[in-house]
Amino acid sequence: MGNKKQIPGLIDKKAAIFTAMNDRVWEYAEIRFGLKNSADTICAVLEGEGFTIERGVAGMAHAFIAAWGSGAPAIGILGEYDALPGLSQQAGLPEKKPLIVGGNGHGCGHSALCAGSAAAAVGIKDYMQDQGLSGTVKYYGCPAEESGSGKAYFARAGVFNGLDAALTWHPMMENSVWTMSSLANYQIFFNFKGVSAHAAAAPENGRSALDAAELMSVGVNYLREHIIPEARIHYAYTDVGGGLPNVVQASSELLYFIRAPKAAQVQSIFERVCDIAKGAALMTGTTMSLRWDSAVANYLVNNTLGKAMHANMSALGKVPWTESELAFARSFQATLDEGTRKTIPAVVARYFPGAAPAEIEAMAAKPILDDIVPYQETDKVLPGSTDVGDVSWQVPVAQIFTACYPQGTVSHSWQLTACGQSPLVHKGLLQAAKIIALTAADILENPQLVADAKAEHQRRLVGETYRSPIPPEVKPEE
Repeated sequence: MGNKKQIPGLIDKKAAIFTAMNDRVWEYAEIRFGLKNSADTICAVLEGEGFTIERGVAGMAHAFIAAWGSGAPAIGILGEYDALPGLSQQAGLPEKKPLIVGGNGHGCGHSALCAGSAAAAVGIKDYMQDQGLSGTVKYYGCPAEESGSGKAYFARAGVFNGLDAALTWHPMMENSVWTMSSLANYQIFFNFKGVSAHAAAAPENGRSALDAAELMSVGVNYLREHIIPEARIHYAYTDVGGGLPNVVQASSELLYFIRAPKAAQVQSIFERVCDIAKGAALMTGTTMSLRWDSAVANYLVNNTLGKAMHANMSALGKVPWTESELAFARSFQATLDEGTRKTIPAVVARYFPGAAPAEIEAMAAKPILDDIVPYQETDKVLPGSTDVGDVSWQVPVAQIFTACYPQGTVSHSWQLTACGQSPLVHKGLLQAAKIIALTAADILENPQLVADAKAEHQRRLVGETYRSPIPPEVKPEE
């Protein structure tokens, strides 16, 4: 058995490499599958650390697998590096001010996610070399988590086959292990084609695709009363056929997200939504076609791996924050609206259900929540979706959160983007790297942990196997 306590020191020795990676990917702020510069940056670092790089995985130009070592156990570490449209923001400025008006920004922290996961992969590789341990480490460069679901295409291609476990993390506002399931999600474009005409001189010659889209929306609104309460259906108009009322709109398009706790439930709702779209086309004399954007499975929790990650998080302890870093956090808290600030105590109380009111008040007053959330086994379902779910159907997965942002910060906000190159994020991503690498060491050195995690995984599958909901002919699109 090795001495895994040396792992944090190994990661700290190379900390500058990974904080610089975060900062560079943050500046690129690329979206969906168009992530060339970001992928190149990560691959260059990992190749320099001795990893073998496979690019263009699963039909995605800027997806990759970086592998080191050989044999069992095989550990996957997941990295994401896509930004969000419309969230460009100057770094470090507690005032909404975009770098590029309408530009992209890392409003969900994926620049930190890719760097922290890379630091973990290099950290465990260095430890294995030092201790002479056998095994395989694979870093998965996963594009398009926000829109496109790159890991779902990975899963469809079977690239996670052969792994014994997969570990990942996400920058957040607290230190915890993710113990909830998530919603399966289909993302589908519905396109209507009609006939244009002069809306005043010859309306009888027109067939309005916009009418069809509106009728579809009305029909789906009525459907909401007749689906399970845990399901969600939301939509956006991506084409309204033009901006002139006196021209009958010959085209329209909507993007629908259909979510439910189980993929089979989503499939059933999806079929009913399709019937509504067909009916809207019939009523308006238009034609309807659909186009898949992506789909993701629900997340299968693995408490065996989760508890191992929590033990390492607890042993590592709190991140030390300086007064200047706390002042930085307070400056961003001051930009939050009063309603958001008032929710902080309730959020803290949810994280620490057994804490006394005075303890809750003290923790809520901190600009950064440095306390470690107790491990909580639960049957609750997160009201959101992630393509990590597809990985969890093929291999035991555990995911942590580390505090990288001031309390009260909202994901997908300019405030979160603005913190992206700060010491808060730098320290948070390194903390995550250490926890992941320490847990990877447990997997390498404790065969029983792997056996128990796999046994739990089989129990949660309940005899089912992973089936990608994305049709085989659908390809990832930038």
